[in-house]
Amino acid sequence: MAEPIESRDEMVAQMAPRLDPTAYCFMIVTPDIAPQALGRAIGTFREDEGVTAIVPEPLARELGEVGPAFARISLMVRSSLTGFGLTAAVSSALAEHGIACNMVAAYYHDHAFVPGGDGARAVAILEELSRSGSHC
Repeated sequence: MAEPIESRDEMVAQMAPRLDPTAYCFMIVTPDIAPQALGRAIGTFREDEGVTAIVPEPLARELGEVGPAFARISLMVRSSLTGFGLTAAVSSALAEHGIACNMVAAYYHDHAFVPGGDGARAVAILEELSRSGSHC
């Protein structure tokens, strides 16, 4: 597997955004839904107020979540955890087009969660950003 990339310009140029066909919801995990939510979560984060899980929308609805659904765009570049600028470039480009963006970094890739109806448009914006370089 390729070495992680640290250069902002290289990360942007090689981000290769990929839209996940599954919609996801962010939800608070309570003891009564913990087994289902945590068993299907693609990500979790513990805060002082509780644990947030990112789960497929159908499960979230089944568990009573009424919040918005998000499209996940995986940035397929293997970005370094110590690299900087990719999140800023992605979120700025999307913000310029009025698209909210929640970034989640994992070991191999970064993931942008955008409002469900904006997924395809967000991918097109990120593909254009990647082609044009990091000049946002």
